[in-house]
Amino acid sequence: MDSCDVLIIGAGVAGASAAYELAPFANVVLLEREHEPGWHATGRATAEFAPGAGNRVVRALSGASRHFFETRAEGLAERPVLTPRGALIIAREDQLASLDACQAAASAAGRPLERLEGGAALEHLPALRPDYVAGALYDPELCDLDGAALHRGYLEGFKERGGRVVSDAEVLRISGEGAPWRTETRAGPFESAVLVDAAGAWADRLAQLAGVTPVGLTFTRRSAFLLQSTLELDPGWPMVGDVDAAFRFRPDAGLLLGVAADTPTTAPGDLQPDEREVAGAIGRIEQATRLRMHRLIRSWAGLCTFTADRSPVVGMEETVPGFFWLAGQGDAGIQAAPALARAAARLLVDGVLPDDLLTLGLTAEDLMPARLRPLAYRPANVGRL
Repeated sequence: MDSCDVLIIGAGVAGASAAYELAPFANVVLLEREHEPGWHATGRATAEFAPGAGNRVVRALSGASRHFFETRAEGLAERPVLTPRGALIIAREDQLASLDACQAAASAAGRPLERLEGGAALEHLPALRPDYVAGALYDPELCDLDGAALHRGYLEGFKERGGRVVSDAEVLRISGEGAPWRTETRAGPFESAVLVDAAGAWADRLAQLAGVTPVGLTFTRRSAFLLQSTLELDPGWPMVGDVDAAFRFRPDAGLLLGVAADTPTTAPGDLQPDEREVAGAIGRIEQATRLRMHRLIRSWAGLCTFTADRSPVVGMEETVPGFFWLAGQGDAGIQAAPALARAAARLLVDGVLPDDLLTLGLTAEDLMPARLRPLAYRPANVGRL
């Protein structure tokens, strides 16, 4: 039986980044149920760095990740992982109240956005239709984020630090309740002092296998697509998003990368794109712009996994020693990964958050599973390696 200090289940960007940060302090093994790490959410994300998106906790985690991205992931990536782009949030006449609300929310979060009338929005993207766009907000801070390079860098960095990645390792049974954990997989059995649940959309199911009460994760499907346009695309155009999140799009290597509105789904799985959602988003893009779509190159779908309060759940399970949550990142899993990984490692090693996260006003309670199940809280079991 393979033995380690920490067994991380799920080798997407959350598990890979946490494994990288933990490797200097413990013997860590990273398990992946699929043949390739990141097959589901990480590998299908249309990654962007949008520091103003999400609630207070997500914004703080994203902001605390920025330096890592700006330093080429501290040398883990061959090229910069951030590319400045900017974002244009557009509204029709009947959506101006939504635009007002969006602007007010950004200002309340300390990020005032430039308000543009319809004509001024066309200066950022001339392909917009002036009879469609009544107003817009411009966010200069949005960047493209190379999630694949980031994920690959974390995996390679983890291996260089002595860690081991095991693929085709679907979990079959878990026993031991932390004394120690015994995890049986299709790749063989593993024994560990700590079990980290980084299983993404399957995190609640994994918890149940370990005898842990689920935190109540919910899921949305995000359909994306690549199109060839009849018009030449300027690679410097900003990302354009509908203020009510009905669609968004941006240039991508000579093609148009589009994203449809998220739709709730009831269970995790190997999702396929919904043809009606894709067609509807393409139609809305054509209504908003002078772009006409010559050919659909491909489409795909990914999962976003949320907690009830839309903040990630990171921390030791108060009722079961040795079970550590790292889940519920929503649509910020890649852009907040560096800070979340450091938070997970520090909580596991000495039970506190990194100083920079504390300075930003975050507390361990903002992330711990206790907030989602207050009656189950057992403050003595914060857990250390």
